[in-house]
Formats: sequence, structure tokens, C-alpha cells
Amino acid sequence: MSAFLKLSPTDNVQVALRAAPAGTALAGAGGVVTLTDVSMAHKVADQPIPAGALVVKYGMPIGEATQDIPAGAHVHVHNIRSRYTATHYRAEEAGLSHD
Repeated sequence: MSAFLKLSPTDNVQVALRAAPAGTALAGAGGVVTLTDVSMAHKVADQPIPAGALVVKYGMPIGEATQDIPAGAHVHVHNIRSRYTATHYRAEEAGLSHD
């Protein structure tokens, strides 16, 4: 069983189900591996996320990348700015569609 879970097909991050050392493969991410050790419940980019792009979790924007985030990198307050304000209201504003 993978150490990571993608919560929605539109997400660009995966969540660690347990602590994962550097080099751990992400679920269904075409060979992407973690670049550093990752603590349980933390996020990892499963694709490159350019600076200024939305970070999407649960199919909703949770933040904006403050720098280029390579695939496999830990995604946390050091590289995203929160957009947490009842994001389910902001999906349309962010251009995300779940049709």
C-alpha cells in the first residue's frame, strides 16, 4: 500500500498516510518520489507547481505557490500562501470545475 493518498483526481498534491523517508514513491504519479523526509499528514507535490499557481487538495484551492515547487517536494507554509477561506465557495472563482 502506498504511503500517499491523492484525495481528488484534480489535486496536485498527495497526503502522507504515514511518515515517509526521502525517495518514497507517490501513488500513481509516474515515478515521482519524495525529495525529503515527509511527516504523516503532510502534503507533497505530485507534479511541478509553478510559482503563483494554485495548490489543490480535496479538489479545492488551499493556497498559492510562493515559489516553483518541484514534483516530490514537501508542500507547506514555507512554499505556499494560504487561501483558506471557505474554499468550496471559491472553486468557480479559481476556475475549478467538478462537472
